[in-house]
Amino acid sequence: MDFVDPILSAASQIYTLVENVKANKKRCRRVRSRVEALEYLVRSIKKRDQGRTSGEVKKALKELSITLGSAQELIKKYTVANWVERILKSGSHGDEFNSVNERLNDAFQVLSGALQVEQGNMLYKVFEQTSREKEDEEAGKEDDIELKTLLQNYMKDQTEKIEAMMKEFECLKVNVEKVVELLNKPKVTNEVIRMIKPDELKYEHPKEPFMKTSTSEVYRGEYHGFTVAIKRYTDTLNTSAREVRSVFNKEVETMKRFESPNILRMFGICVQDEDGPKPQFLIIMEYCEKGSLRQVLDSENCKLSGTRKARMCLDAAQGLYRLHQTEEKYKVHGCINSSKFLVAEGYRVKLGGFELAKTETSLKKTSKDKPSRSLCYSSPQRLNDINHAYSKECEIYSLGIVLWEITTRKKPFEGFSNTEIYQKVCKDQFQEPIPEDCDCPEQLGLLINACRAYDIFKRPSAGVLVDELRRVVAQLEE
Repeated sequence: MDFVDPILSAASQIYTLVENVKANKKRCRRVRSRVEALEYLVRSIKKRDQGRTSGEVKKALKELSITLGSAQELIKKYTVANWVERILKSGSHGDEFNSVNERLNDAFQVLSGALQVEQGNMLYKVFEQTSREKEDEEAGKEDDIELKTLLQNYMKDQTEKIEAMMKEFECLKVNVEKVVELLNKPKVTNEVIRMIKPDELKYEHPKEPFMKTSTSEVYRGEYHGFTVAIKRYTDTLNTSAREVRSVFNKEVETMKRFESPNILRMFGICVQDEDGPKPQFLIIMEYCEKGSLRQVLDSENCKLSGTRKARMCLDAAQGLYRLHQTEEKYKVHGCINSSKFLVAEGYRVKLGGFELAKTETSLKKTSKDKPSRSLCYSSPQRLNDINHAYSKECEIYSLGIVLWEITTRKKPFEGFSNTEIYQKVCKDQFQEPIPEDCDCPEQLGLLINACRAYDIFKRPSAGVLVDELRRVVAQLEE
């Protein structure tokens, strides 16, 4: 008979599926017990002489084959990973089991009646209506209780996932808004360096300087929507506004070549009371809210991760690289140290301390008392020979000291006299070590040591240093 072997194969597959169901376990086992009884009948039919098989039995076998395929699909639904979604889409799972069981019952009635074997009486107990319905109902109740718990747990898991996704979405939304706001902000490089009219400046009130020197006061203010630092000279040379303008106009062209996110932006100069007996000269520059790099490193309230330190090192190197890449072949800063770098919002490091230098020289008086200068940023060559030409390689050494400061947050050669520094650097070729507990990646430490190399030839150029630092930052950000 063509349907016997497919029936036996389907029965075997149903038994395997029942062992792997995740829900409605008791309902599935009730189906399996019916299939086992039917399998016994089918095997008995297979042993009989095929010529004695009636057309009614053949029809019942054909329909049983189809019913078992349907039962197989029903049980399979509760073995797959997305069984919850399939239940929610299928409607009443209880009705599906009832329908399959009815079809199995009908098949048993036909086949057992046709066989008329003694075993039929024993097997009939599985399909006896009263006990069958009672046992099916009890199995269904137990399955429903378990299913309720499973669905509640599933709902809880999905709720937690949705909440996590919403938090991630809100974070993404904030970040997108920040980027869009940043893109919409006017760029400082779009502002032309020029003579600024007094009425274009707004001062923060009360109008008090946030920094003072012997010759100047620095105020916080606003210019064309940018927060700026306004430097006012309190003790100037007897220089006319016309002379200052002349020097400024010549220097503007040089300053334009320094435009970079990592170089302190100059907006220009302003002359107040230009026609009066004592004009006021103001230099307008970008305001860096966190102060100098050295102030940030000294602050106990400022936490810097290893990745942030590496980014700050990259910023500092990019500022110096931009300066070294100007059209003037031997353009150098002349005084690289951690106080010459300023720190803006987002810990963006910017190189300062050289902008509009000629203009400022034409304004301020030279101090008679020259402050003693620490030699900790001086290269071995300059320490050994004061007449050694100051070069970009000398400046890379100084930058290496600054990068060491960023990484360790310490002051270089603290407690050492100039004589001791000379002995350490020139004679002993000593480099202050990078402590293991300062969260410094190995590659970053190697670059810092290369910048501080005793041999000029072994120091990287600013361009190579920027490339290598960018690679270090990219690896850390991954």
